[in-house]
Amino acid sequence: MSQKTKGIARFTRVSPVSNLIFNIIMVVLALGCIVPMLLVVSISFSAEESLQEFGYQLIPRKLSMEGYGYLFKQRGTILPSLGMSLFVTGVGTALGVVLNALMGYVLSRREYFLQKFFVWFVFIPMIFNGGLVASYFIVAQFLHLRDSVWVLIIPLAVSSYNVILCKTFFRSTVPDSVIESAKIDGASQLTIFFKIVFPLSLPVLATVGLFLSFGYWNDWFTSMLYIDNSSLFTLQAYLNRLLGDINFLAQNAALLGVSQAQLLASMPKEAARMAIVVVAVLPIACAYPFFQRYFVSGLTVGAVKG
Repeated sequence: MSQKTKGIARFTRVSPVSNLIFNIIMVVLALGCIVPMLLVVSISFSAEESLQEFGYQLIPRKLSMEGYGYLFKQRGTILPSLGMSLFVTGVGTALGVVLNALMGYVLSRREYFLQKFFVWFVFIPMIFNGGLVASYFIVAQFLHLRDSVWVLIIPLAVSSYNVILCKTFFRSTVPDSVIESAKIDGASQLTIFFKIVFPLSLPVLATVGLFLSFGYWNDWFTSMLYIDNSSLFTLQAYLNRLLGDINFLAQNAALLGVSQAQLLASMPKEAARMAIVVVAVLPIACAYPFFQRYFVSGLTVGAVKG
């Protein structure tokens, strides 16, 4: 090892005490993420009377499926909402990955004479936006997407951050020599993108796909703004409404008749709320391992270089 290398290693070396402190901090942060989720799952399997008597417990005092039973009774509307969420998430993620990658590839080509203009055109909305009123007018009045499935897909498909991420990745990772060789062989820009650039960009595509899938799956605000047809409700929108109904009944029990109040008393309020959280989180949590292989490299390479 050279003297220069030894000097650099001296500054990058971590002492055992510092390494122990860092490990403790990471364990605490990991527990801070895991324990709340375990508590939610535990509450969803707890009996309502146990929660009222002992409060929230990490290990249930009395197991019960009342919360999930309540959701099972709503399966006639939950299952269509789940299908709508799967459709919107799948189509929106695929469309968003292609659109963000196409825009990022164009912005990464320095020989494109409008490249600088469109870089600013994409970058400025990432800092400033027109607000909710302007976006509502464009989507509902100008594009006439209100109460259609496309209103759940198109507005979220492209974001400035994802475009800049793709642009930086293409600029710093895909060799210009490969693209120039393809041009010499007579390949068009679309051929170059889909047959050369696209296969080389799996890390950033997986990263963008993960962001998009999380965004689509967790979105309920778009449905609240633009959807009146209950058959178009996504799972998140329906569960948000269901949770609101439970809260409304719980807060207005005195206004109900005797039979309704008795029904309310037996309804698993806390367990049902936590069961809703589990049902909403579990499917998208299962999708993360498919993106994990490429996520870190795509995020770091695309965000640091360039």
